[in-house]
Amino acid sequence: MKRKIAIIMGGYSSEVEISLMSGNVVYEHLPKERFSAYKVHILKEKWVVVIGTNEYLINKHDFSFNLNGNHITFDCVFNAIHGHPGEDGTILAYFDLLGLKHTSAPFYQMALTFNKRDTLSVVKEHGIKVATSFYIDKGDPINPDAILAKVGLPCFVKPNNAGSSFGISKVTEKEKLVEAIDVAFAEDDEILIESFLDGIEVSVGVIEYDGKTNVLPATEIVSENDFFDYEAKYLGKSQEITPARISDTQLKNVNKVAEKVYKILHLTGFSRAEYIFIDDEPYFLEINTVPGLTNESLLPQQAEKADICLEDLFSNAIEQALKTT
Repeated sequence: MKRKIAIIMGGYSSEVEISLMSGNVVYEHLPKERFSAYKVHILKEKWVVVIGTNEYLINKHDFSFNLNGNHITFDCVFNAIHGHPGEDGTILAYFDLLGLKHTSAPFYQMALTFNKRDTLSVVKEHGIKVATSFYIDKGDPINPDAILAKVGLPCFVKPNNAGSSFGISKVTEKEKLVEAIDVAFAEDDEILIESFLDGIEVSVGVIEYDGKTNVLPATEIVSENDFFDYEAKYLGKSQEITPARISDTQLKNVNKVAEKVYKILHLTGFSRAEYIFIDDEPYFLEINTVPGLTNESLLPQQAEKADICLEDLFSNAIEQALKTT
């Protein structure tokens, strides 16, 4: 009997369009002989199942819908929502209350990893190297001299809870710092300012596959822009080289750190983290627990290099979720 799968996509953040693309890729590649997949748009104004040009309202009482007089419930949810409420764990807590299995890590782990500041605080305690940071909440006094005395120039200003590089600025002059802070505050009420690390940047996917933790081949990021921003990620303004052109020592070190971070944070399902090498040592930047799944996204590229096709990547995520207690 086919399992009924809800592929949730969309969300309430700036990443809605990217999430819809990711969700559609999952829908296209889930094997139809094994799963009855449904595209579920989770949007601020509506929760609907989309079948062709028709929309069917989700009943939030039990996350079901009616189709031609039939009451349809789901066996599992495939989470393809980048940002709120999928990547930050909000909707996953709701699924837990319903007893509905999903492909992401538990909601607390998702909430933790979506918060850059809290994630850095946790991994630092386990000896993971990170950049020097300065935190500001909306409404706090802004003292550029104090900030730059700690992080220096250039530095990066980031929303604490956002993805796809929305709201991130690289600051090279003191006079531009306040403007960059305002840009970040447009995305989030908490921001993170980090020192610039000058080195090779790599992105490393770690997933659960066949019941084991698997570190995927690292991708080297060579951006045409100042950093790996939205244009570089989604509009072709970067080279993404998999496997990364790094030494055996660097590869060994980053694979060890990537697996350690995954386990420290008690993750399951998909993840993709960014690192910058200072000499041979990888410095952890941030982690994404609902990484992009579009044809341009890094995790699918890395899975392909590991001889894992999209059909197997997505099917495995569902099978692993269904095995959870």
